[in-house]
Amino acid sequence: MDELTGKAADELIETLVTMRESPRFECKRVSGKMVGKALESLCAFANTNGGTLALGVEDTGKATGTDRLHGLVENPEAVDELRRKTLTHLLPMVEGLRWRRVACLLRDGTAGHVLLVTVPQSPKVHSILDDGTWTRLDASNREMSAGEITELSYRRGVISAESEPVAVPFELLETDVWRRFAANRGFLTGDLADRLFRIGLAKPVAGERQPVRAAVLLFADEPGGLLAAQQTRADVRVFHYRGSRIEPGAVPNLIKAPKTISGPLPLQIAQASAYVLDELAAGLTLAASGFRTVHRYPERVIKEAITNAVIHRDYRLNRDIHIRILDNRIEIESPGLFPGTITPANVNRAGSFARNPLIARNLREFPEPPNVDAGEGVRMMFAEMRAANLYPPFYSENRDAAQPAVVVSLLNEERPPVWEQVSDWMERNGALANSDLCRIAAVDTLKASKMLKRWVEQGVLTRDDSGGKRHTVYRKPLADGEANAASSISMPLDNGQ
Repeated sequence: MDELTGKAADELIETLVTMRESPRFECKRVSGKMVGKALESLCAFANTNGGTLALGVEDTGKATGTDRLHGLVENPEAVDELRRKTLTHLLPMVEGLRWRRVACLLRDGTAGHVLLVTVPQSPKVHSILDDGTWTRLDASNREMSAGEITELSYRRGVISAESEPVAVPFELLETDVWRRFAANRGFLTGDLADRLFRIGLAKPVAGERQPVRAAVLLFADEPGGLLAAQQTRADVRVFHYRGSRIEPGAVPNLIKAPKTISGPLPLQIAQASAYVLDELAAGLTLAASGFRTVHRYPERVIKEAITNAVIHRDYRLNRDIHIRILDNRIEIESPGLFPGTITPANVNRAGSFARNPLIARNLREFPEPPNVDAGEGVRMMFAEMRAANLYPPFYSENRDAAQPAVVVSLLNEERPPVWEQVSDWMERNGALANSDLCRIAAVDTLKASKMLKRWVEQGVLTRDDSGGKRHTVYRKPLADGEANAASSISMPLDNGQ
């Protein structure tokens, strides 16, 4: 257990006594009865967006200021019991809990401590032994229903639709794609049902074996048609637009009719990649300036973005993958949100988290596999775009749509040298003001304003006017709930004021 003392402790306590309970902060006095409720809070934080539990601190409804500081001295045995039960009663165990004692003067003027327990958002779904599964609300916890637990398990990637058995005849999977796969594996013998069962692509159902959804997606000639009864789509649709924006209306600004690409996943990836590359090479449009648009995306980046969309999409959702080609960008939209604790902000650092491990594992066994399942694809995309002197890939989550989706945008625009300095500065310091850009780029206010406006139009920055027009700042786009309370103990406290 860490301990914080001195000036750092004083500053943290000064902030702590002003806090009221919120989605990512809760406080409790220490007593024998608090252990169960504290476990519920730890479980809820892990299942939601993370948070901090302050023990030895009274709620703002019963005391204010330093009068809230009762400390651990009221019942140190209860704290020990809570620590033991986090190891035995949280199922599965929550990893990454951080316990920190903070020295302070208590409400009666004596020296003592409060305890901060910082909980990361977990990639798993947690329950309490004999006490249910909990989620966090605005300032309290609520037990989750069975349906909510299932939904969270799918969203976190704990379970995946790919492993569900489906009533599809095995003979419909004995295709040329299957035969190439089996020949490459070499050792597979027996009938098709047995061979798929031995590699995890079939399951017993009511005494008989059925293929799982991943097997249908990998080998069937028309997986989308076979899975229609499960309200699942499995195709890729490519839209090529004229200009730099999508114009809604009775006559959309499409250059040609949308292309639908179906078939088993390895062919789907290859055909979608080839079609997009052909469109970029041969389907150049006339830009508003009168000059032809030249697309400069590295081929490897396009192929990897499409591969990732197919492999990691949520195959529960009744929506196809959409690829949109415009003069100034390509957008690839894959149904489903990021699994686990991956976010748009950390996707290039978080490493691999396979929502569909059966699909990922078996795709690498094909001759000339579309992926090697090494977990380095996204990092490669960032490196290749940098080497081509283009902006990095921009990831976002569309949570408001009827079918949520992850969108990766590749900008067809050279990255100005100053962007590297600005991006690095924001990684270290956070929000950027006009005056900050003036210092970084050595430009005047007007030039900085034009640069910021351009970056907002491109979507690489967002504008924040919440502090008033004179205090406008700019941020890199983040997903909902991106500011994780568990990221730093120095400011884990979500001030609900």
